[in-house]
Amino acid sequence: MKLKLAVIYGSRSCEHDVSVISALQAAGKANPEEYEVVYVYIDKNGDWYTGWRLNDIKLYRDFDPKAATRVIPMGENGKLVLLQHPSDKLLPFGYLKRVAEADVCLLVLHGMNGEDGTIQGMLEMWQVPYTSSGVMGSALGMDKIVMKQVFRANGLPVVKDVWTDRNAIKKDKKAVMERICAELSFPVYVKPANLGSSIGISRAEDMEDLSEALSVAAGYDRRILIEEAVQDLMEINCSVLGFDGEAEASVTEMPVSWTEFLSFDDKYLRGGKGGTKGAKTAGTKGGMANLSRKMPAPISEEMTKKVEEMAITAFNALDCKGVARVDFLLDKAADKLYVGEINTIPGSLSFYLWEEKGLKFDKLIDKLVEYAFKAKAEKSENVFSYSSNILNGSAGAKGAKR
Repeated sequence: MKLKLAVIYGSRSCEHDVSVISALQAAGKANPEEYEVVYVYIDKNGDWYTGWRLNDIKLYRDFDPKAATRVIPMGENGKLVLLQHPSDKLLPFGYLKRVAEADVCLLVLHGMNGEDGTIQGMLEMWQVPYTSSGVMGSALGMDKIVMKQVFRANGLPVVKDVWTDRNAIKKDKKAVMERICAELSFPVYVKPANLGSSIGISRAEDMEDLSEALSVAAGYDRRILIEEAVQDLMEINCSVLGFDGEAEASVTEMPVSWTEFLSFDDKYLRGGKGGTKGAKTAGTKGGMANLSRKMPAPISEEMTKKVEEMAITAFNALDCKGVARVDFLLDKAADKLYVGEINTIPGSLSFYLWEEKGLKFDKLIDKLVEYAFKAKAEKSENVFSYSSNILNGSAGAKGAKR
């Protein structure tokens, strides 16, 4: 019997459109003999939809809610169940029609309200297996500030940084800028702490640039990370696949379109014919898979081994699950390697890095599903109840406080 695989994507995130591209790529590669794909789209307002027409990327250019069925998600006996939303006036009062259900969820959500542990927590409560990292790993992997603190604690080298928040900038922007200049040297990169895909990131060469960059980043997130720039930069990416102590590194890659830093357009819109304009009509053939890159990265065997080892250390430090991508910064002049960040649900699920290693996209999905069920089985071994006398009053009021 086929597994019902819910591919969940979209959501209220600046990376919403990237999520759509990645999700339709993955859904199209799931083995039809193994899985019945259930498309679960969360629109930019946070409303949930399902329906077979959601497999057409043209639908998302100007999304028409009438093209799909709006639903309410819930859990039932370890499965995701989708009920028709009561806004449908054709339904009898108080009646919620069961539209679809799924045995396991393939999460292809990028950024806030999806990759950050929010949906993972919901599925955990319902005991529904899912493919991404858990609540903790997802949350840590989203917040670049805390992520770097965890990396430091695990002995991983990271670029020198300072962090601040929107409220501090509003109160005394000049003081914030003076502190940054006292601790870091220009140029610096200013980043929203909880965004990916290079959205909201600016390079600042001087105080004027810094002022503008802080304003831009504060528009996207409450917390802001400022990092000292690596002068002679090469970016190297490496994916990791695994769970619960089992972790394997993919081949390495170097995106060759890096000049100063890779922008959102460079990452996601260069894939279609005719540049950015072409990418809008390129369907699911665009995205990270078509970004110009060198695989493996043009680095020594010794450096390759170092990248692989650090990627696995970062993956395990956050207790990640499934597939993640770790991005590195190499200072070529100093031959110094830094861990940049981890993406717990990477663009295109990093399938291209695994295909270079002989693991095809459909088999990668199989592995993700395998780890999803393994994680659920592991958690079922935990004790979830404890007998006590607190509720029957025998402990008394004083005991209840304890």
